[in-house]
Amino acid sequence: MERKVYVGCAVALVCLMLVGAISYLSRRAHRGTLLTESVTWGGGVLAVAIVALAASAIRRDLVGRVRAERGLRQAKDELELRVRQRTAELSSANDSLTESERRFRAFVSATSDIVYRKGPDWSEMRNLQGQEVIPDSSLDSSRNRLEKYIHPDDQARVKEAIREAIRTKNTFEVEHRILRDDGTLGWIFSRAVPLLDESGEILEWFGAASDVTARKQAETKLQAQLARLALLSQITRAVGERQDIKSIFQVVIRTLEEHLPVDFCSICLYEPEAKELTVTSVGKHSEALAIELAMTEHAHIPIDENGLSQCVQGQLVYEPNLDEVPFPFPQRLLRGGLGAFVVAPLLVESEVFGVLVTARRESDSFSSGECEFLRQLSEHVALATHQAKLYSALQTAYDDLRQTQQAVLQQERLLALGKMASGIAHDINNAISPVALYTESLLEHAPEISPRTRQYLETIRRAIDDVAHTVSRMREFYRPRALEAAMRRVHLNELVQQAIDLTRARWSDMAQQRGIAIKVEAALAPDLPAILGVEGELRDALTNLIFNAVDAMPEGGSLMLRTQVLKNASAGVGRATAQELVQVEVLDSGVGMDEDTRRRCFEPFFTTKGERGTGLGLAMVYGTAQRHNADIEIGSAVGKGTTVRLSFAVANQVDDITGVDLPVCVAPSLRILLVDDDPIVLKSLGDILKMDGHAVASADGGQAGIDAFLAAKSAGNPFQVVVTDLGMPHVDGRRVSAAVKAAAPQTVVLLLTGWGQRLLDSGDIPAHVDRVLSKPPKLRELRETLAQTPVDRA
Repeated sequence: MERKVYVGCAVALVCLMLVGAISYLSRRAHRGTLLTESVTWGGGVLAVAIVALAASAIRRDLVGRVRAERGLRQAKDELELRVRQRTAELSSANDSLTESERRFRAFVSATSDIVYRKGPDWSEMRNLQGQEVIPDSSLDSSRNRLEKYIHPDDQARVKEAIREAIRTKNTFEVEHRILRDDGTLGWIFSRAVPLLDESGEILEWFGAASDVTARKQAETKLQAQLARLALLSQITRAVGERQDIKSIFQVVIRTLEEHLPVDFCSICLYEPEAKELTVTSVGKHSEALAIELAMTEHAHIPIDENGLSQCVQGQLVYEPNLDEVPFPFPQRLLRGGLGAFVVAPLLVESEVFGVLVTARRESDSFSSGECEFLRQLSEHVALATHQAKLYSALQTAYDDLRQTQQAVLQQERLLALGKMASGIAHDINNAISPVALYTESLLEHAPEISPRTRQYLETIRRAIDDVAHTVSRMREFYRPRALEAAMRRVHLNELVQQAIDLTRARWSDMAQQRGIAIKVEAALAPDLPAILGVEGELRDALTNLIFNAVDAMPEGGSLMLRTQVLKNASAGVGRATAQELVQVEVLDSGVGMDEDTRRRCFEPFFTTKGERGTGLGLAMVYGTAQRHNADIEIGSAVGKGTTVRLSFAVANQVDDITGVDLPVCVAPSLRILLVDDDPIVLKSLGDILKMDGHAVASADGGQAGIDAFLAAKSAGNPFQVVVTDLGMPHVDGRRVSAAVKAAAPQTVVLLLTGWGQRLLDSGDIPAHVDRVLSKPPKLRELRETLAQTPVDRA
C-alpha cells in the first residue's frame, strides 16, 4: 500500500514539473499568442487533473494504510502477549532444566563410574568429566587402542557385543577384563543406551562404565569356595557309600586329582611305634611320580623333624616353596619336580592315624581356601575311615555272633541227635551183643572152621565193632571225648582194603542192579608207616567216603583209594611240623560240587541227596579227622569229580606198646549172677561165661535179680560177681547194685550197659557199682575185668 502512494505522488510531481516546463518554454517561444495560452491552460488543467487523481489515490492509500496499521498494531499486541507468555513458559522450563543439569553434573562429578558419550558408530568416546578414559573403539579402525586395554581373551566378545548393539539399536551391556597401565588386571562393566532421532537413526550413545574388579574378585573367591564345598559334599557322599577303608581312600585321591586338581596325592597310615608312615593308597595319575619318589604302596617313610613330625601331632602343614625347606621329605618331593605341598592329618579322638599328602609342581600354588578345604576334607576322611573301622568291627562281631548262633543251633540239633542216639543205644547194643559174643567165641574156640568162614567171621566182628562205634559216636556231636587213650597203631593200607570189602555190595552188586558199572581201584603205597588212631572210626570214615563217592556217580564211573607218604610236609593247624605224613585219598569221577556246596559239605545235616541223605556222613568224617589231629582237604568242581584227602602224622616208635595185645588170663571159676531184661543177651553172655568155667545164673529183670541174690545168700551159696544191666523196667541197675551192696558189701557189681561210655565220660557212675562195661561186650575186656576184680573166694 505504501509503495502505491509513493508511486502516485511521484507521478503527480513529474506531471506538474512537465506542465511547468512546457509553459515556460511556450511563453519564451510564443509570447502573447493564443496557442501559447491554450497550451498553457490545457497543460494546467491536465496537471490539475493529474494532481487531483494523484491526491485521490493518495487519499485512498492513506485510508488503507491507517486501517493496516491499526490491524498491525492489534496483531503486534497479540504477538507480544503470546511472546510474553511463551517467554514465561520458556523461563520456567529453563529454570527447571538448569536445576536438572546442575544435579546431573553434580552426580557425574561425584560418582566413581565413568559416564560417557559416543558417536553413532561407537567412535569419539568422551566422558562427561572432559577427559578420554576409555580408548577409541571404532569398528572402522582395524588397529585401535581397544587391544591395548581390553584383555586379549575378551576383545572378540566386546567387539561382537558392540556390533550387535549397533545392528539392533538396543542397549549395549558387557563385562570384560582390562589391562591397566601398571600391568594389573581389572574388570569393567559397561552399559550404553542409544539416542535415536525422529527417523529412528542413532544420534549418539550415552553410557556408563563401572570398575567391578572388587566384586569380580569376591565372586571368583565365592565361586571357588562354593566349588570346594560342592567337591567336599561330593567326596563325603562318595565315601559315605563305602565301608572299606581302601575304597574310601581311592575315592578321595581320585576326586582330588580330577577336581582340585593336584599333581601328586597319596594317603599314608601312621605307625607310632615305628615312627614312620606307610603309604596305603596312591592316585592313578600319581603312580608314575610315586615310583620316581619311592612312594609306592606299602613304602615306608620315616618321620623327619619338619612337616611330617608336626603333622602327626595334629597340625596341617603347608610348604609353599620346597626350595627353602632343607628336610628329607620336602627334598624328596622337590627332586620329583614338585614345588609346594600340603600335608593334612587324619585325626580321630585327638589321635592321628594317617596323613593326606597333596602336592603341585608350581610354588605358592595352594591358596588359603584350598588349605582350609584340605583340612576340612581330612576331617571328613578321618571320620569316614573311623566309621569304616567301626563298621568292620561291627561286621566281624556280627559274623562271630552269627557263627556262634549257628554253632549253638547246630549244637542244639546235635544235642537232640545225641539224646536220641543215647535213647536207642541200649536197644542197638543189646541187639548186637549176642552176635559179638558168639562171633568172638567161634573165632576163639572153633579151630576147625575153614579159612573162608573165619574171614567171614572176622568181617562180622569188624562190622559189629563199627556199629558199636557209630552208636557211641552219636553222642560226640554234643559232647566230645578224649580218645587218645584208646588209640592204637593202625595201618591205613589194611583199613582201606577192609573198607573196600565192607562196601563191595554197595558199589558192585547194587550198582549192577541199577545197570551201571563202578570201577574201584586201590593204589596203596608199600611199607606205609603206621599211624595212631581208632581202627573202627577210621574204617567207618573211609566207608562213608566210599558211599558218598558212589552216590556222586549215578551214571557209573571210577573210584580210587590211594595212600602215600609225604616227606617234610607241614602239618595242619594245631600240630607242629612233622617229618612225615601218611595220606589217604578218595577220588571219584562223579558230578562234583560247586563252591558253596564244597564250603558247607562238612556241616551236620547238610545234604544234596534230598530224602536219601542224612547230612551226617561227611560231618562224622570231619569229626574223626579232628579227633585224630589230622588234616582234611576236599577239592571238587562241577562235572570234574571230587577228591577227599586225609593226612595223618606217623606214629612214633614209643607208641608201639599201645598196639600190643598181651595174653589175658582167664579168671578162676566164679559164681556169677546175670541180671538183664533181654533174654537173648542173658543166654549169649551166660553161654560164653560158662565156656570159661564160671558158674552162671540168670535173672530176668531187676527185681528177679535182687530176689535171686538174696535167696542164694540165704542158702549159704552167695554170688561173688553180679553183672547187671542199667536200663530195666520197674527196677533198674542202680537199685539192683544198691540192694546187692546192702546185703553183701564184698560182692563185686559190674554194670554192663549200652550207655557205658556215656557214664564213664560224664562221671555219672552209680555209687554201688565197682566197674562199668559197655555193650556189646568184648570177651577180652570182660575177661580182663573178671581177672582183675578182687573177689571173696571163701
